[in-house]
Amino acid sequence: MPDTDVLVVGGGPVGLAAAIEARLRGLDVVVLEPRTGTVDKACGEGLMPGALRLLQEWDVDPDGHPITGISYRSPTGHVDHRFRAGTGRGVRRTTLHDALRARAAGLGAVTVAARVDDVGTSPGGVVAAGVSARYLLACDGLHSTVRRRLGLEAPAGDARPDRRRYGLRRHYAVAAWSDLVEVHWSPFAEAYVTPVAPDLVGVALLGPRGVDPSAVLGSLPELAARLEGAPAGPLRGAGPLRRRSTRRTAGRVRLVGDASGYVDALTGEGLRVGFAQARAAVATLDDPAAYERAWWAATRDYRVITSGLVAWASSPLRGTLVPAARGLPRVFGAVVERLAR
Repeated sequence: MPDTDVLVVGGGPVGLAAAIEARLRGLDVVVLEPRTGTVDKACGEGLMPGALRLLQEWDVDPDGHPITGISYRSPTGHVDHRFRAGTGRGVRRTTLHDALRARAAGLGAVTVAARVDDVGTSPGGVVAAGVSARYLLACDGLHSTVRRRLGLEAPAGDARPDRRRYGLRRHYAVAAWSDLVEVHWSPFAEAYVTPVAPDLVGVALLGPRGVDPSAVLGSLPELAARLEGAPAGPLRGAGPLRRRSTRRTAGRVRLVGDASGYVDALTGEGLRVGFAQARAAVATLDDPAAYERAWWAATRDYRVITSGLVAWASSPLRGTLVPAARGLPRVFGAVVERLAR
């Protein structure tokens, strides 16, 4: 007999969401995560309305700051759209992780401090880090060991180093001045400003490797003035962001979240898409083809819209993006609503 029904590799938010969903369906769950305690990560920390709804359906409701929309901003102007699909929330990554971890543990999911270096598969199950299971959900992120070990890694499609994008994040102890996520477009990077508490904002930068935060702020006088003199926290980084998989299933293994593929953080959709995949993976454990279909359905809007925006932002037309959004506010609003669902 296997040690458990479902083995989740990766104890980040998506892995814990998968564990919660599996326990709610009556399955035994073991989560493998080498890091102990609260796990932090460089991310924008904004939960879109759809992501927040999924969390609340799992009885997870982390503290944070309300987010009512998105604002695209440049030194020449801005365009705002307030969500019609509900309210989102800015949540510290550590706060989100603690809330998910407590819920998973309360439901009986067992977490084991272990690193997965290889995966053994058979028609009847899987083994990783000495734990056997009927199914394995690989939620081990951008640099997924499971994806690589099972030969599911695909070329990124933009191998040129100058086209690879990275993320940086830092918190500033300053009063939140808006309930919108502000996306400030500099000539070479984007700065995402997310209120995560009444007296704290997170600033995430997306751009090429080696992007200089000081240079980005220097090109964004409005944002620089807001942050001037504010105590700043440590800088965290992640990347390269773009990842692809050849398929999302291999026998009794399912790739979930960033491990299954990632386009870019530009639209802030990572957690909503990952949570939807976690729910779909647990619902289709016995049907890999059904999970593939559900994966494509859950990621379609994200892949199409994000790929288009990244291509635009990486082209000589980058400077026209915010003016175009200002000139076509209904189109901008429709795009935001598609991603907020």
